[in-house]
Amino acid sequence: MVEVERIREIERREREKEIERKEIEREEAIEVCPECGSPRLIRDYRRGEFMCQDCGLVIEETYIDSGPEWRAFDSEQKEKRARVGAPITYTIHDKGLSTIIDWGNKDYYGKTISVRNRAQLFRLRKWQRRIRISNATERNLAFALSELDRLASALGLPKSVREIASVIYRKSVEKNLVRGRSIEGVVAAALYAACRQAGVPRTLDEIATYSRVDRKEVGRTYRFIARELGLKLMPTSPADYIPRFCTALGLSGEVQKKAIEIIKKAEEKELTSGRGPTGVAAAAIYIASILSGERRTQREVAEVAGVTEVTIRNRYKELAERLGIEIIL
Repeated sequence: MVEVERIREIERREREKEIERKEIEREEAIEVCPECGSPRLIRDYRRGEFMCQDCGLVIEETYIDSGPEWRAFDSEQKEKRARVGAPITYTIHDKGLSTIIDWGNKDYYGKTISVRNRAQLFRLRKWQRRIRISNATERNLAFALSELDRLASALGLPKSVREIASVIYRKSVEKNLVRGRSIEGVVAAALYAACRQAGVPRTLDEIATYSRVDRKEVGRTYRFIARELGLKLMPTSPADYIPRFCTALGLSGEVQKKAIEIIKKAEEKELTSGRGPTGVAAAAIYIASILSGERRTQREVAEVAGVTEVTIRNRYKELAERLGIEIIL
């Protein structure tokens, strides 16, 4: 019953939009006043009239105003007064278009539903859950997208990255790239690709830590998906990791600025090619913290960046020597 009502509501809205579109097209076809030939035609939304500004001829009356009847002065007020549902999202298997029967046994007015009607409501709720997932593809998407949401929440990723990852996974399902591979592995690979596309880098080790598959499988699946879907992903820059690492170490904006400057100079001299971006970023932060008087030990930086102290020592010595930076230890 709920799905039938939803379909009827969608059809009604489509009919209203079609009528409104035809009316707008008819009015746009009228370029001059049929009485005086003036092109100065206006729409009076208060009276609902389409009229000539020179002679006052009412060309069309009962004009439909498609805008809201309320006013809003900021985005928050506009969001509160809007009476539409949530926007379409790819992070839900049905894109958020289906309805949900709440588990609270209360009606629209907040009154408790009688015991006699609770059995009927339970059956409706059970069938509603069943019809939301109608085939194997939707079942796959429902499980995969819930796993993606869990993984993204553990990594602290924004909603935009989740949307991109969901689109990548849906394309993988359409091209039948999931067959023969674990859903968790494909989800982790899609999320890693989305992080690189959105400029919110996460390392394979970080994703593998919270995923149910190991780093090797995530990397292998990512390379396969990127090749089959034709994803154009640029190499990750060490500068992308600077803000996150500095925040975790409690460093100021001055240290971030100096670290990014060091990395830009290193990239100009091609010192970052063939080096791991996290190691270069950690070395740049270590140098910048010493120069700014907010020194952090190599162990502290290594723990945040997920690299070894030996890597930081090798990278910072190389950067200091090639860039001519004097470090007083």
